[in-house]
Amino acid sequence: MTYRRTALRSPASPSCTFAPTALGLACLLACAAAQAQGTGDATATSAQLADVTVRATALEDAADLQLRRPVNAGALGERSALETPYSSRVVTAETIEQTAPNKLGDLFFTDASVSDNSASVGAWASYLTVRGLDLDWQNAYRIDGRPFISYVTTLPYEHMEQVELLKGATGFMYGFGSPGGLVNYVTKKPPASAAAAERSVGLGINSKSLWRAHADLGGRAGEEGRWGYRLNATHEQGSTFNDGHLRRNAVSLALDARLTRDLSWEFQSLYQDRLSRDAEPTITTASLAGTRLPSPIANDNGRLVGPGNFADNTFQYVSTGLKYQIAPDWQLRSSYSYSGTRTRRNETVLDLLDAAGNYRNDRSDYGESYQFRHLDAVLQGRLVTGGLQHQIVAGAAWQEQANDYSANGFYGTVGTGNLGSQNTLGYISQGDLASLGLFRAVEVTQKAVFVSDTIALSPQWSVLAGLRYTHYTQRGFGTNGAETSRYSQSGVITPSLALMHHLTPQTMAYASFVEALQPGTSVSNPAYTNYGALLDPLKSRQYEVGIKTEQASWAATAALFRIEKKAEYVAVNGGASTVVQDGQSTFQGLELGATARLGAQWRLGGSLMLLDSEYGRGNAHTGNRVVGAPKTVATAQLAYRVAQVPGLQLTAGIKHTGNTPLRPSGELSTPAFTLLNLGATYDTLMGGYATTWRASINNAADKKYWLYQYANYVKAGDPRTFNLSATVRF
Repeated sequence: MTYRRTALRSPASPSCTFAPTALGLACLLACAAAQAQGTGDATATSAQLADVTVRATALEDAADLQLRRPVNAGALGERSALETPYSSRVVTAETIEQTAPNKLGDLFFTDASVSDNSASVGAWASYLTVRGLDLDWQNAYRIDGRPFISYVTTLPYEHMEQVELLKGATGFMYGFGSPGGLVNYVTKKPPASAAAAERSVGLGINSKSLWRAHADLGGRAGEEGRWGYRLNATHEQGSTFNDGHLRRNAVSLALDARLTRDLSWEFQSLYQDRLSRDAEPTITTASLAGTRLPSPIANDNGRLVGPGNFADNTFQYVSTGLKYQIAPDWQLRSSYSYSGTRTRRNETVLDLLDAAGNYRNDRSDYGESYQFRHLDAVLQGRLVTGGLQHQIVAGAAWQEQANDYSANGFYGTVGTGNLGSQNTLGYISQGDLASLGLFRAVEVTQKAVFVSDTIALSPQWSVLAGLRYTHYTQRGFGTNGAETSRYSQSGVITPSLALMHHLTPQTMAYASFVEALQPGTSVSNPAYTNYGALLDPLKSRQYEVGIKTEQASWAATAALFRIEKKAEYVAVNGGASTVVQDGQSTFQGLELGATARLGAQWRLGGSLMLLDSEYGRGNAHTGNRVVGAPKTVATAQLAYRVAQVPGLQLTAGIKHTGNTPLRPSGELSTPAFTLLNLGATYDTLMGGYATTWRASINNAADKKYWLYQYANYVKAGDPRTFNLSATVRF
């Protein structure tokens, strides 16, 4: 098959390209810096000195709870995290730069509510467990509040202004989705003014020799800065920690226009082409005999990967919208978005047989494609009636999802092996996507209207009431195009209620209730006996009470929650795995988070989740813990600004994850493990231009561990990895 190799022009200079070599990447940085040097002056130098100060402060606060940051709460409109009556977490661009994440789980290392199930060079690119519930890869991921399919897709994190995690059931706010939560990627937008223009280039290397270059250019043009733009481009290529090879090209463009005083237009696009060769294998325990996993293994070489393994993923996203300021307190906005992903994958699947590490080696060779189309219109504003102030959000949304699977894919055994030996079992690929015969397997349509009203009863007390009304249709098709299943339901109502009390302007206590509905699983894994089946939707309820506060030198959150949902799990019978729905699963827990400045140099933060999960209501495994739900997760972070070296900050973070059930029967779990991450950031001036150097070490102790990925699936934990990068702003 043919793989695309895209040469992207650097926005910094028409003569520079993202060449797929370390030398080419170094040339990119040098070219951009040289161009910046040619245009620099005393005024620019003064501005960059101020920029260094601002970014140093932001980095110092990178471990904060970020309660003042705005979050996109869907049908609740845009609010700060402090004003939202649900738990949330915001990861800023500064933290993204410092973390240099390889996978989604790296972004939420400091959050105890999140268990990392993702893989940087494997198929499980964006899997997370939140509060013990797997996020729904079809409905739990958004870009600027609009849907996309996350399967096999790792987004270019360096193109994001922040990444938001809304925890718990989000059915009222966004429609159908997992009650575990929702991840929203907020893309970088044009600056608000010409004075806030963004111009930066960066160069980095990750273990073992994975090089990346990134350029970020944004500004405004025209009379009074009427037209805005923001261009980001990334090239990454080289060897991964497991001796594989990665090549990634990504470009995003954001535009806006202030058409009149009250009317504005926005446009956002993102394209990424990502090819991973010798990608990590998928490891299943469905056939494992006994109650113990093999001893954890090092995942720092290609021993587990058979020849010919790869994942080729192309992602595209585009959106456009209008905003109209009807009155000072009222705004109407409407938007349309399209997202699509196409994947061609030849995957090694190791089916563990015993605790000695023997396995059956299967190959999964197939292609798939997903599309999302989304249209919405939202009215948001404030009014006063009967002496009460109302904050109203009302709107309508339509979205259509289409899943295409392979008719001619291959899934079968190619041999046997052992985790301690080199995997030499190859397989000849079936060909390109066209030869695999993609067919429309699933179509899901949602039409919804929603309204929410936050009523201020007094300066301290307020109440929120919201309702979403949804018409839902889910259809399944066979390879011949004939409809094989249909589920349609009108009048699905998902309510939300909350009572909020501001003890002070900086402290809010709340109690909330929300219902949600998520589509039934479309069984897309050919390893399951009901492959291709479309299961019934799952209903859930969430109850939560909590308190949030952000003071001058410290911040803290606490939440008690209970989530009830229809149980869905993988049942294993005689080595055959089937996705089934049976009874109910409940999740009760406590979340705590805090951060504090300890003097001028020190910052300490931490979080804790205690979770009690259980199958019940006639479930075949009543009383057992729910698959994927650890009892305890705890994190701690420490940051130190070195007074003797201005601009230097050192960080350390630790995360403990308790044992996690792999099967609903409860006899097999991943053991508990603890990881240590270290980092350093140095802000300085080079040639009169603000420069930030970053270094980080993930899994600094080189811990060997098994990571829970999904029911009956594990991953060998990432080894110690190093990252070094530099960013120049001009």
